[in-house]
Amino acid sequence: MYNILVYNSGPESNDHMESSLQGIGLLTFTSDQKEFQDQMNARQYDLIFLNIEPSAPDVFHLLEDTHKKSPSTPIIVTSTAEKAELIVQAMNHGASDFLVPPVSRERISMALERAIEIRDQRFEIDYLRRKQDVVYDFKDVVAYSSCMQDILKRLERFSRTDSTILITGDTGTGKSFLSGTVHFNSPRKKKPFIKINCANIPENLLESELFGHEKGAFTGADKQRIGRFEQANGGTMFLDEIGEISPGLQTKLLRVLEEKAFERVGGNKTICVDVRVIAATNKDLSRQIEAGLFREDLYYRINVLPIRLPALRERQECILPLANVLLEKFCKSLKRPEIKGFSQRALASLHAYDWPGNIRQLANTIERAVILEDDSLIHEHNLSLPVSKRGPAARLEGGAPPPVSEEASAGRGASLAGQEEELILKTLEDCLWVQKDAAAKLGVSPRALNYKIRRLGITHPHWRRNKR
Repeated sequence: MYNILVYNSGPESNDHMESSLQGIGLLTFTSDQKEFQDQMNARQYDLIFLNIEPSAPDVFHLLEDTHKKSPSTPIIVTSTAEKAELIVQAMNHGASDFLVPPVSRERISMALERAIEIRDQRFEIDYLRRKQDVVYDFKDVVAYSSCMQDILKRLERFSRTDSTILITGDTGTGKSFLSGTVHFNSPRKKKPFIKINCANIPENLLESELFGHEKGAFTGADKQRIGRFEQANGGTMFLDEIGEISPGLQTKLLRVLEEKAFERVGGNKTICVDVRVIAATNKDLSRQIEAGLFREDLYYRINVLPIRLPALRERQECILPLANVLLEKFCKSLKRPEIKGFSQRALASLHAYDWPGNIRQLANTIERAVILEDDSLIHEHNLSLPVSKRGPAARLEGGAPPPVSEEASAGRGASLAGQEEELILKTLEDCLWVQKDAAAKLGVSPRALNYKIRRLGITHPHWRRNKR
């Protein structure tokens, strides 16, 4: 049974609606605006029938205010005035349907079922989106290094446009991850976001995957297939590993980018689409061009807004924050709530390793450690990191880890900033508060350490700026 609120219908209309929805919904009737608002504040309704007349003052203000208060609740507007401009205004202010009396019982029942179905689909889409490995707000992306902060500012600005973005960087640096963040902060966020990895699909099937095919286009094509570009119409297409596309297919892709049109494989009907493209590659496309493997004109067409993602070793300030985020994620998914953090030596190893596989390798390392660990803290031996890939910080005083207390590292409730501050303070003390020496000991640049010191508000009377 659905809880339904009906506002400002006449007695005859109320009786008709009650008989139409008998056994389907529990109806609450009101014709007083204050009482209507009190009902909205006191109870969650599955559906609202709102009667509006053009002569009533603030008629659309009530509709708009109701939609803002409960955006997930479908609102079906009823009115005796069947005017096109009135219907358009109602829809623009949040109505999901518009009914003009006399309305049959079947029409009322159908309007209710359709409104509830659309609401449930939105809930499902929102749930599925939240299950994806995408951050929907740039502020939630882990970016402690200055280079990543600059990149996020640029991507946030790029997201407001429809221009093509080319994201380059090593494998595992987060190209696919950030492409989703760009889409869901763009004007196209309510339209499809389609991802395709060009390296994972055989060359002879990739054209059909991108552009679709007609029935009988080739052996096994027993029915028409809609391609990814058609599915992404109005939204965003993410082409990962674009450097793997064959020269022949590059020509067709160039036409889509320039003319927004293509034909399916085996067809002659021109299909027009409006798609924003984000491309990514870990290859040096300029060298691909020199080798004759990539079209120069296509390169210039996709390289409108270029972004290079740095390797994880180039943003060391992000390693420990990312490790903590990934630890929380895997503890939830693997049902290991007893694991509260990293040991002192594990933190040192994570910080010292140069991560040739970048964030993907970091995620795999932590997932494995969560599975293997029997203690409440992740210990160094369960990280299984190769010694040959350790950086300067791993060799501090014969391999001793940076001095982070067990208490500070225990528990996700403990502040990550507190762990960082304790590590920096102890290292500064060991280096007699000489920032250059402390930066070398921590394995970071003096500039990066100075940024951390300023952000954490660390001071010392011997420092020149504090003397002034």
